[in-house]
Formats: sequence, structure tokens, C-alpha cells
Amino acid sequence: MNRQPITLALGGLGQTLWGRDAPPGRPLLARWPTLAPFAAPVGLLAALGLFLITLTVESDWGLPPPIALLFAAMTVAPLLALPRRPLLAWRLTVLALLICTFNAPADQPWPWTPPLALGSIAVLAVVVARVDRPVLAWVVTISTVPVFTMVHPDNRVPVLLLLGALAIAGDLIRRNRLSRRALAAQTELSEREQERRAVLEERTRIARELHDVVAHHMSLIAVQAETAPYRLTDVPAPAAAEFVAIAASARDALTDMRRLLGVLRSETSDPQTAPQPNLTDLAAMVDAARRAGLPVTLATEPVHDDRVPAPVGLAAYRIVQEGLANAARHAAGAAVRVTVRVGPSALGVRVQNAPPAEAGSRPGEAGSGHGLTGMRERAISLGGTFTAGPLPDGGYAVAAELPYDTEDGDR
Repeated sequence: MNRQPITLALGGLGQTLWGRDAPPGRPLLARWPTLAPFAAPVGLLAALGLFLITLTVESDWGLPPPIALLFAAMTVAPLLALPRRPLLAWRLTVLALLICTFNAPADQPWPWTPPLALGSIAVLAVVVARVDRPVLAWVVTISTVPVFTMVHPDNRVPVLLLLGALAIAGDLIRRNRLSRRALAAQTELSEREQERRAVLEERTRIARELHDVVAHHMSLIAVQAETAPYRLTDVPAPAAAEFVAIAASARDALTDMRRLLGVLRSETSDPQTAPQPNLTDLAAMVDAARRAGLPVTLATEPVHDDRVPAPVGLAAYRIVQEGLANAARHAAGAAVRVTVRVGPSALGVRVQNAPPAEAGSRPGEAGSGHGLTGMRERAISLGGTFTAGPLPDGGYAVAAELPYDTEDGDR
């Protein structure tokens, strides 16, 4: 036997009779904030008017003044509790419907005063739109008790139809409100996710540019400072110490930058297509590397080909830049060869260095891997391929194939 429906029903009954009240809903005048300050005074005046009307009717029906005051208070109390405690207001209404009936004249079609009858309908309409289905079923069921015990048989059917209509309308309103809240929450979550991804993409772009530009120059400074005493003759001891200090400071800066890049780096990023260096700047970069003491040869002449799109040219430039930086860090003094090949539909880039020189070289410390990651990201983002690895002779090579559409290359 499935006990879940029974447990759900008993839980709904307990919630209906003595459980925690439904949370307050959105104020009726939330869309008109200028009228909100007048809501409380107007509501109190309306409650006072209903109190006086009920007191007058009960007095006309022959009740003693104390009982009439009690019945009038029981009529108004649910309406005062309705905005913040709807379930409590319904409980008070049921008690009022059961108690405030014995004094109605015989010729009256209804056993309750008009304020109590109309107020009970208003309370029920609010409650059924605020509670879940198990509680809703019990609220409607218990509300029929005063109808069957107090209302004339000729008037019961219309009242029961009214209760059913209120229950259906309230359930539909509640479900619609929950759907709108869920949609609003999902929309807010999507917006936050888009903002988070935009921040991550921007952080990735900053990390890439820091690594490709600043780290490259810092590596060259470190290598130049380390090799200067070997390249210069008769270097005084203080000057040699200064070169050592410069190299140490540059490598400390590189360490801090790698730590910063580890914080900024994210897993994905879009290709950077803003105006940046391109293939025509390769010769200047190679010359700067030579002046820093890195023996570099450029296997091709400077490329002047309008077929290569700007994003592909930028990616090739950054890959060569990072390849030279890696060679300077890990194979100081080794010969480096840069090859750029412009094909009919793809651009080939290769940076290859010989084994590190044994004399006068100080291989750089182990890298963090961000350089290879950045080169691979640039190649893959353009639909190309990237390979990197050691060579049989002890050297190292990185190579990328960057495709492009020859018909759209002038963009």
C-alpha cells in the first residue's frame, strides 16, 4: 500500500489547522509606490467602517452590546490579519462563520451579516492563491462545513460552486506566479553566468597578452644580463654583480607574473582579433632577439601577403614570440631558426632551437606551461593545429598550421 498520499494529506491537514502560515505576498500597491503610504490609513478606515456596520446589524438583530461588539470584532479581525497572515485570517474566518450565526432572524436568507459573508469570500480568495495544493484542498473542504451546517439548502449549491471556482482560480494564479518566479530566477542566473563568462574571457585575454608581451621582454632582459659577462671583456666585478642582480630581478618578476597568470588564466577564450602586430613585424622582433644575445635566423623573408587575415598574422606573430622566449629561457645560447611559410590556404610557422650550449649557458627554470597553452589556444581557435616537443638531437621545436580562406583574406 502506498502511504505517500496519506502522509501528504495528513501533513496538509496539520499545516492547515496549526502549521506555519503562508509567506506574505507582494503588496497590492507595489506597482504604484506613490499610493503605498495611503494603504494603511485607508485600510484601517475601511475596517472601522465594517466594524460599525456589523455592530449596527448585530444590534438590530437583538444582540446585547457586549456580544455585538465581540461579533463585530470577529468579523474585522480576519481582514486585519489577511495581508501578512493569510492562513491565520482564514482560521479566524471559519470560527466567525461558525459562531456568529445563532442570532440571525428567521426571515434572513443568509445566517451571517453582509460584512462577514463578503469578508469570508475575500479571505478565501487570497488564501487559495497563496497555499500549496494539499493545504488548498483542506481549506476548501473545511470551508464547506459552515455552508452545509448554516446555509439554507436552496442556497448551498451557488455557494459550493463559488468555492470551487475560487479554488480553481487560486490554484491557477499560484502556479502562474511560481512559473514567473522560476523564469525570473532562471533569467537572472543566465545573466550572471554571461557576466561571469565575460569576466573570465577578459581575464584570459589579459593573461595572454601579459604572457606574450611582458614575459617575452623580461625573459630577454634576464638572458641578456646573464650572458653579458661572457660576451664582454674585462668586466669589473661591481658591473658583473649588477648584471647578476638585474637577471635575478627579471626572473623574480617572471615568477610573480606566472603566479598572476595562474590566477587570471581560464579554460576557454575567443580569438583576439583587435589590431595587433602581424607578419610584417617578425623581422623587427628577430632583430631585437639578436641584440639581446639570442642567435636567431629567419628562414624566410619578411612576409608581405594580403592573403593572410589579420587574426592569422597576429597568431603567427605571438607563436613566434613565445617560441623565442621559450628558447631564451630553456636553451640559452642555442641557435634558433624561425620558419614562416605562406601556402595557398594556410600559414605554417615553426620555431626550432638547437640543444643548449654547454659553455656559458644557464638554462632557465622550469616553466609553468602557460606559453604552450597560449600557443595551442591561438592555433585551435583559428581551426588550425599545433605541435610541440623535443627533437632527436636534443633540441626543441614548436610548429603551427593556421588555415585561412584565400577569398576572405583581405578582411
